[in-house]
Order: sequence, then C-alpha cells, then structure tokens
Amino acid sequence: MAQAAAIELTELPNPRFDELTEGSAAPSCDDAVATNGSGDSPVNGLSEGESERQISSLPPVDGGKDAWLFLAACFAVEALVWGFPFSFGVFQEYYSTHEPFAGQPNIAVVGTCAMGIMYLTAPLILGTARMFGRWTRWMPMFGLFFMCLALALSSFSQTVPHLIVTQGIFYAIGGGIAYCPCILYMDEWFVNRKGLAYGIMWSGTGLAGVVLPLMMESLLASIGFRSTLRLWSGLLFLLTAPLSVFIKPRLPVSSTVHAKPFNLRFMLMPSFVMYQAANIIEATGFFLPGIYLPMYARSAFGAQSYASATTVLLINVASVFGCVAMGWFTDRFHVTTCILLSTIGATLGIFLLWGLSASLPMLYAFCVVYGLFAGSFTSCWPGIMKDVLVSSDRERHGIVDPSMVFGWLAAGRGIGNIVSGPLSESLARGLPWQGQAGFGYGSGYGSLIVFTGVTALLGGGSWVWKRLGLL
Repeated sequence: MAQAAAIELTELPNPRFDELTEGSAAPSCDDAVATNGSGDSPVNGLSEGESERQISSLPPVDGGKDAWLFLAACFAVEALVWGFPFSFGVFQEYYSTHEPFAGQPNIAVVGTCAMGIMYLTAPLILGTARMFGRWTRWMPMFGLFFMCLALALSSFSQTVPHLIVTQGIFYAIGGGIAYCPCILYMDEWFVNRKGLAYGIMWSGTGLAGVVLPLMMESLLASIGFRSTLRLWSGLLFLLTAPLSVFIKPRLPVSSTVHAKPFNLRFMLMPSFVMYQAANIIEATGFFLPGIYLPMYARSAFGAQSYASATTVLLINVASVFGCVAMGWFTDRFHVTTCILLSTIGATLGIFLLWGLSASLPMLYAFCVVYGLFAGSFTSCWPGIMKDVLVSSDRERHGIVDPSMVFGWLAAGRGIGNIVSGPLSESLARGLPWQGQAGFGYGSGYGSLIVFTGVTALLGGGSWVWKRLGLL
C-alpha cells in the first residue's frame, strides 16, 4: 500500500472464531486503523478521539445510498466488461464466414484469450492494487479506456493474430484492471450481506449475455464488424466512464490495515486446496453447454438460427436469478451446503434433461435448470473466502487477504476455461456414440454430456470432504 510517509504497520489481533462465523467477512476489511510501530497512536498524527470520529463518520456497511450506488456501478461494470467475451460466439460465427477472416485458423482463440486472461490475471492485478492502494481508485477509468481502445484497434485487423492481440489479450488486460477494484472494495461496503452483493453483481454477466448477443448480431448483419467494434467501443466508454465515480473505497486508504497481498501461505492450506481443486474441475465442464448447445439444437432437433440461439439466452436469463438467490443462501448457510445445492441441480439437469432430451422444449427446460444451478456456482465464492479466513485463524496462519482468495479462485476458473476448449474438441471429434445410444447420448454429443455432468458432480466434492471432517 502506498503511504505518504514511511511508517510501519502492525497487524491487528486476529478476530475470534465465533466472530467470523457470525458474518464478519474479513479481518482486513473492518474499520481498522493503522498504527505506528509502538501501537500507541494512529498514523498521520491523529489523536485517538479524532480517529474514532473519522471512523464514525464513514458511510454504513450493508446498506445506505453509497453502498447501493457502489453495488449498482459494480453490476453495470460486470455486465459490460464480462458480457462482451461471453457474447463472442456471435463474432466467432461472423468471422468464420466473412472476409478477411474466413478460412483462417484459431478464431476461437480470440474469445478464449479475452475470457481466460481476465480470470488468470486476477491475482496479479488484485495484489498490485493492494500494494498501491492510493492508485486503485483510478484503475477503473484507466482500465475502461484501455479496454475500449483495444476494441477500436481490433476494428482495423486484417488477420486473426491481430484479433487475438487486440480483441483478446489487450481487451482482457484492460477489462481486468477496470473490474478488480470492484472486488477489492466489495469487502469494505458489504459484510453481512456480502454473498447477496456478489450475487447481484455477478448476475450482470447473465443479463448482458441476453442483451449483447442480440444487439451484436443485429449490428454485424447491418454495418459489418469494423463499424460494430468502433461503435461499441465508443458506446462502452460513454456507459462505463461515469460509473467509475461510484467505484470507490469506503475506508480511507491511510486507515486500512491489510495482510500482505502476496503472502500466499493460504494456498497450501488443505481447505483452500480442496476448494480450488473442485473449482477447477467444475470449470472444465461449465462452459461447454454455452458453446455446444446451439449446434446440438440444430443437429438433434433441426432448430433454426433463432431457436438454437435461445438455448444460450435461457441459460443467461436463468443465471441472473440463480446468482442472486445463491448469494442470499451463502449469507445464511455454510458454503458446502450451497455448493451441494448447485451440484445436485446442475448434475441432475445435465444427465436427465440434456442427456434424455427428446424435444426442443425439454432442451429449453434443461437450459433454465442449468442456468439456475450451474450458473450460480461462483456465487458460493464469498462463502469459500469466509471459510478460508476461518481456517487460517484456527490454524494460526495469520491474516488472509480475502481479495487474494478470490483472485486465485478466479485463476482456477480461468485454467478450467482454457483447458475446456481443446478438451471439448477432442471429445466431440468424430461424433462418438452417434446412433449407439438413445436420446441425447446418441446424438454425437454424448461424450460431452457425460463429461459436463461428471465435472459438475465432482465440483461438489467439498461437501463430501466436509462430512469426512477434512474441511
């Protein structure tokens, strides 16, 4: 954390176990005051009374105008930053059939880079933002400008590698810089309602996944990809730049005590390792329905373009409600119970509704179930963050920065996202089991259905480990 003068920060005593279990989010994000080396007086020359008055004048947590404006801004940034990569399927279809990219390989890599790099760089960006806290306030504006510039530059592309660099890598870097302050400041604005707040924010991606594909498809058909990208880059900046005003810290930077962000001892804790393993496994199958369901609907039921695209739209709509509901559950129940709920719903939906689908309406029913349950899996992350903090306190590993727990969970999901691409192509190659099994299992996509179902089931392993006393 950047400081105006050279001072030494002393860690506050760890909170008791019972305090954490009653909804306290993180020891590093309460209204803590940095002290000097002796611990006798606050920094910046403030007396004890002045420090208390400063803290008492802060806006309230879990509610109030400032907290809800912050959450609304985070929702919009989530929708606009992540919605575009989740809508890349529309661009991929366009690029594959229009010049100058038709026939060029690796078009799918553009979308993989845009989404995967934002996931994978989360720990680095979050850690850097923690170290230079005074500059974090301006990161959303800088990231949004860089992201929009990347889209504008991609409109001049003539080859797929140019698209990969601009629309893929550069967009992801800008998007990650713009988005990460939302995660850092969420711990300051929401404590007892943290799960609900995260759920509301993450539901923005589902909403954008409904609106943006329809809008982009219409623009691509009418004005082409170059004008579409230029128009969207300008519109994106106009929509998001004013929001950066509300993405701000609740606590003064000089008054906040945080654990060292790159102290990663928590990553070796058994509890985190188990959660992360299940998180990565679940992610390797999670993205496959969104990629293959439109093709499955066309090949299995002869669905036309709009009817096949409706599959993805239904998943995204359902995930809006699933994320908010799961966030509410996470605030009230142990995280493994919430993960079990997500796992049961997703697994049964995959094996019974998708695997046994005999008509397009039945497939649509699967999309709704999958969006509600699988789409809400990441809304369990606040519960994982809390459980890791509790375990660290119990095992006396010191204070854990919850934002770094989030960052590494995001990186794990990024690993699953990147691995799922080539792995799914191998599973679908040659349409295995076609004509050798019934319903969806014999459609040529049977191996994908089974793989998605198995990874969803294994994603709930933390509930088993909790019952065995390993968590």
